[in-house]
Amino acid sequence: MKSIRYIIPIIVFTGLLLALGSCEDDLHEPLENQEITEKTDYTNTDRMSAPLVGLYGELYGLGWDVYPIVSIRGDDVNKGGEGFNQVLGQLEKFDYDENFWMLNTVWQQMYQGIFEANTTIEEIEKYKKHADNKALADQYIAEAQTIRAWYYLHLARTWGEIFITDATDPTTLFEAELSTEQEVLQYISGQMGEAAPKMADIHPKDRTDLQGGVTRYTALAIKAKADLELENHQDVADATSQIINSGVFSLEEDFYQLFKLDGKLNEENIFELQYSDFGQGSGENRSYLFAFFGPQNWTPAVDGANSGWGFWEPTLEYIQFMLDRGEKTRLQTSVLFTPDGISELQDKYGELPNWVSNETPSGDIIEDGPRGNFFSGKHYLPSTQLTPGRTNYGTNKNMQIIRYAEILLIHAEALVQGASSSAISADQAVNLVRDRAGLSSLSGVTHEQVMEEKYAELAMEWGIRFYDMVRLGNYQELNYHNDEPAFTEDKLYLPYPLKQVDLLPQLEND
Repeated sequence: MKSIRYIIPIIVFTGLLLALGSCEDDLHEPLENQEITEKTDYTNTDRMSAPLVGLYGELYGLGWDVYPIVSIRGDDVNKGGEGFNQVLGQLEKFDYDENFWMLNTVWQQMYQGIFEANTTIEEIEKYKKHADNKALADQYIAEAQTIRAWYYLHLARTWGEIFITDATDPTTLFEAELSTEQEVLQYISGQMGEAAPKMADIHPKDRTDLQGGVTRYTALAIKAKADLELENHQDVADATSQIINSGVFSLEEDFYQLFKLDGKLNEENIFELQYSDFGQGSGENRSYLFAFFGPQNWTPAVDGANSGWGFWEPTLEYIQFMLDRGEKTRLQTSVLFTPDGISELQDKYGELPNWVSNETPSGDIIEDGPRGNFFSGKHYLPSTQLTPGRTNYGTNKNMQIIRYAEILLIHAEALVQGASSSAISADQAVNLVRDRAGLSSLSGVTHEQVMEEKYAELAMEWGIRFYDMVRLGNYQELNYHNDEPAFTEDKLYLPYPLKQVDLLPQLEND
């Protein structure tokens, strides 16, 4: 008998859906090793959640290469270092190579997730025929649709025209037609509007069946993000108002700890990828590969804790922006400073606040290295928070995808663009976020101020900054590499991976 996740990639599409490597194989197993088999007894509805558990296992097994591909092109982050993955550095500077291997693996992973979601929906429909609790079946289907919508959102924003499919057989793409980005976003908005009422009306952490799984508010958040891209500002305000009025979410008081162990299933998180070492110093460990983001050299507070790869560097532009605003809380959290980085800042900007240090608040000392002068604090777990016996960088840390802070700022953006809401005002939404950062309140916030607040709050998170600037046509903000080719509108979408073009002629690049 074969599990569904192994049935999906067979036949001609095996080459499209290759595994990501032995170091990540354990992340791609269904949670708790639950399998759906070809001989499933669909009358045993106690097993109805099993397909969904497998889908979450696929989602949490997302490879490290997805994040940089969808996030690298903004003025908030550089690809650190030279040599390894230099093509990623070219992509960051809008010089695209359709043969770049990371493009292909990201496309594969996204569509593998979509086909797994489609299979999950089909399996739950079979259970539903025998279920007394058909509303629960509908909830599980809506959850699969929500996870699928998240994949579609990133595919459409990255490549523009993509395939929308509810098929379970990947070979159907051979004859499929492409949908425009606008069509995909409209599809996402419509699906999430239909899915949300069927889903659990609680915080993800409060679910007793699949703790941390998506809920009604995840669907509404994805809908709001799609509607924002479509510039349907009233629809954005309506969706974000439901999230705000629910009273389910609140901002974590300590911004620094939000991105540490206290951030796991936090009141602020609307959508996150969950990982665990099960509190044990050895044995089974489900972990995201945070080493990509970490400093190459450090002196950890806990001896033996491993450093990272050094390939994710906050930009000088972002750091200067934050220093000019008098930011401490968010800058100290978001950026890890090296001695060379501090010297570079002093040379460029003069005297720095005395809190700027290469020692983190948790006692880890960030050393100079060949691949960057700064590193991401949002992807950093202090060595003191590692489970004793674990040494890999970031092990046991969750990966946040959508935070309540983003929803508040999206809400504010919609209102200053002309939408209305009885939930909270744009001023109130922005000031909630500013207050947590230790900044004074604003009155009569402008669109520019909202966008600056999004930059300060959400830098280095899932490409938010890049897509904001593109959507608003603020291309000059993206052209901070003075000696590099400028961003122009024709650089918005990445080229289709050459291996996919060879299989699917519909994807022919211009």
